[in-house]
Amino acid sequence: MSAKVALYVDYRSPFSYLVKEDAYALARDFNVELAWLPFTIDLERRVRGNGRATDRAGLAQGPLFYMDARRMGARRNLIIRGTRKIYYPTIAHVGMFLAFRTSDTVFRRYHDAFCERFWRGELEIDTETIRQLVLEAGAEVSAFDESIASGEGARQCRAIAADAEQRGVFGVPTFLLQETGELFWGTDRVWPDRAGENP
Repeated sequence: MSAKVALYVDYRSPFSYLVKEDAYALARDFNVELAWLPFTIDLERRVRGNGRATDRAGLAQGPLFYMDARRMGARRNLIIRGTRKIYYPTIAHVGMFLAFRTSDTVFRRYHDAFCERFWRGELEIDTETIRQLVLEAGAEVSAFDESIASGEGARQCRAIAADAEQRGVFGVPTFLLQETGELFWGTDRVWPDRAGENP
């Protein structure tokens, strides 16, 4: 019997990219049924802040955040460049959710292409770009168009995030063991256990 695990990611987080291959291996090697779900972190509020010391400290952590991500990426020859602006990720998350519901193969095509291109600085998050990515991955473009036009995709993303917050999710990547409700937060939660070796 396979374990059911939800994995919450935000495409604007490099750590959601860094967890990708380990999450694939988790599903493959341990008979885990992995559901990839979008969780949009309120970066806009964090950047706006309200002048409190905690908000200013959070902003000061930005360079270190990307430095850590680049260090971790370098271990597996991944390019991670800081973004030029704060993107609103809903369109990309709608594409991700559609690809995931289509098939595992379609999802991986979409997810891999988005992550690699976005973190190299080669991809913008806009409707036409994501639409093309959906097409390349093999998902139904008409379903994507309808989901965007009707607002249903955005509503689904908000509902998923609201449910996740109720379950205690606060950041990404977060794994939720659905049988018990146990949460595991962070990229290193699925690193292999190597005796005597630091990850």
